[in-house]
Amino acid sequence: MPPPPPPPADNSTGVTVAMVFAGVGVYSAVNTVLGFFIFFAALSQSNSSGTGGATAFLVVGAVVLVLVGLVAGVGLLFVRKPWATGMGLGLMIGWALWSITTAGFCTGINPGLYG
Repeated sequence: MPPPPPPPADNSTGVTVAMVFAGVGVYSAVNTVLGFFIFFAALSQSNSSGTGGATAFLVVGAVVLVLVGLVAGVGLLFVRKPWATGMGLGLMIGWALWSITTAGFCTGINPGLYG
């Protein structure tokens, strides 16, 4: 009796790594676009009626970026497919990289923005 055939090759590592880079790119694009809109809206609000409205815009922007980067990233990890795992890790890595490299200004976690 011949031995059983070897299992098929699984290329999930390459897909996961590629999707990590794609996730970082997706988060960077979302952060850039949303960041410009939020900062311009906050600046126009602070020029017209004080800082209360500007702070509200910044808080909403920070919450949306956390939802996109961390909550969506963790949610994709639960899908348990190689592409979803890579994309989820990429979104979370993107959020962390933007937070670290910009001292939290681009992700809204720097307390200096609110005071």
